[in-house]
Amino acid sequence: MNSKKSDIHALWDELAELGSAARVEAGLTGILTRICSLINAQQAYWLGSVRMCRGRDPLHGWRPAAIRYLYPRPALDVNYEAHRRLIEAGVVDPSIVANVRGAGNYRINIHHELVPPEWFESAFYHLHFEPLEIRDAICLVTPLGEDIESWLGFERIGQHRQLFGQAERDLLDEAARPLKWFHRQIALHHGILLAEKPLTAAERRILNALLGSEAEKGIADNLGLTVSSVHTYATRIYRKFNVKGRTGLMALWLQH
Repeated sequence: MNSKKSDIHALWDELAELGSAARVEAGLTGILTRICSLINAQQAYWLGSVRMCRGRDPLHGWRPAAIRYLYPRPALDVNYEAHRRLIEAGVVDPSIVANVRGAGNYRINIHHELVPPEWFESAFYHLHFEPLEIRDAICLVTPLGEDIESWLGFERIGQHRQLFGQAERDLLDEAARPLKWFHRQIALHHGILLAEKPLTAAERRILNALLGSEAEKGIADNLGLTVSSVHTYATRIYRKFNVKGRTGLMALWLQH
């Protein structure tokens, strides 16, 4: 247990030493990697969820807005987009409804506790879980406002893995509950906290550079882009965050 405590403290220390907002991605990678080791998970992700409306749909208007996997691969993107399409079509699996239940409150959900045993014979399971060999999942959800939530999800991969339990819930709670400030940084970085629309992966790369000291020409050289491409991306980012240029962007980050 002492080694677990040391891992948690090391995680907090690493985040405290982040030098700038441009290192949010490195911090997120560190969080996901360390917690995977802490609770014996083989995959992890951050997901930003926003409430688009307050209608009577099964998810009460909540929708996934952005996701970032610790170990990305094309099959995961395909699976995520398939989930999104089903939700928009109004075909929402009971497991998703159960995960959203309690929205607006801090919570830790363990997947197998949310669904009945017969769910593991459902078409949804065979289509979206079984091909990825997801044995179980645990999610920590941190509300950032009435209409925004930040999710940290962890998965055990392999059909012979043990299910998550109370020990993992307690460790996750201790490690990640104090990190609401960093959840806000992640959401801001991905453009779901203040931006009008989520940022694309290419825009996030440019955002990281804009928060540094390089001029647009230097950014272009470092990223292998033309100056006009960097300027176009930068203009889109300023528009999404509703700020006037790079100075306004920097000021926005310093406020959060």
